[in-house]
Amino acid sequence: GGPAARGDDAISKAVCQVRPTKGNKCRGVVVLQETKDGRVRVMARIRGLNPGKKHAIHIHQFGDCRDLAGKSAGGHYNPEEKPHGLPPAAERHAGDLGNLEANEEGFAKYTIVVDNISIAGKNAIIGRAIVVHALPDDGGQPTGNAGARIGCGVIGIANPEWKPAVKKK
Repeated sequence: GGPAARGDDAISKAVCQVRPTKGNKCRGVVVLQETKDGRVRVMARIRGLNPGKKHAIHIHQFGDCRDLAGKSAGGHYNPEEKPHGLPPAAERHAGDLGNLEANEEGFAKYTIVVDNISIAGKNAIIGRAIVVHALPDDGGQPTGNAGARIGCGVIGIANPEWKPAVKKK
């Protein structure tokens, strides 16, 4: 069958509302979109970061942000049991997305295209979490020494019809 043979095959876009963990200000939106060649484009817009600093961003195993410190999201999503690493290294967890870099206002805009996850197919990320960390990911084992979880959000199926409201001038 074609793309719509099974209901979940048609899902090609996901969204994650990142909200701050207790005592933090990190919040924003991450959009994940399948590309025509089967990769996933991850587009993050996050504010409430440390100005001028890098912050790790990872997909974590569970879509569970109930814990006040974000610990209920579990570890990095790693279905292929690979060592931790930084993109573009092939040897890395499926959830290793690298680092956001905040501007002087504490805002980061980050886009990366990855080939080791999908929205709803192999290594599916729907229902998992995106976690933003206090520190940069240095590529070290086992998880990049990225420190506390300052933002957490569950990845859901994006409404393909939704359009942002146009701001009136």
